[in-house]
Amino acid sequence: MKKLAFILAILTTMPAFAEEYWDDGYNYETAARRDNYVGIRLHKNENIAFKYAINGAGHTTFSKDNWGFGAVVGNRLSDHVKIEFETMYTGAKYTKRNTDFDFDVWANMFNVYLFQEYADAIAPYAGLGIGFASIWGDVNAAYGHLSDSVFDLSYSAMIGVNFALNDRIDLNLGVKYQYYGEVEHKMHGTEYATTDVDATEFYFGAVYKFGI
Repeated sequence: MKKLAFILAILTTMPAFAEEYWDDGYNYETAARRDNYVGIRLHKNENIAFKYAINGAGHTTFSKDNWGFGAVVGNRLSDHVKIEFETMYTGAKYTKRNTDFDFDVWANMFNVYLFQEYADAIAPYAGLGIGFASIWGDVNAAYGHLSDSVFDLSYSAMIGVNFALNDRIDLNLGVKYQYYGEVEHKMHGTEYATTDVDATEFYFGAVYKFGI
């Protein structure tokens, strides 16, 4: 009988106990967090620059507006920090001063973002990235054909806004500066010239969020 009375007392106080936790912000119906994401990203290079410098003979810089593309995999570590691996491709082909240039650039970056979310839908952010870029460069000129490649340090800085369409899909817009690296052009085994590659880019992306 005493056990029955004790059980009834507990059952009677449970609604008030639950209501107190609800008022304190504890929500038993909170959906599972989806802190991981994969996605794609398109880059519009407003000014990708190739600075071609011949040793002891000055330099020439070519700037071009073109497109690039990439993919991302990331994780939201906290309510204000997320990390991301990004791989992306860009390049350019052009002729200047009777010399043909052809460059392909593939960068792999580790990015860290600080963000602030508003209304569970809009999140302005700023980020920094560091990684490595592979640059392939072909130069065809009257003095010969130079074909070289490099695996160089690359870094970036970006700002943007993330828009949550729903629990699964986010869109993001941003602008970034990216230094891709420097490739050396050799002739007869010695350095003849170098090309520095950097860019100011606008980008648009979409990601799919999931939990583990």
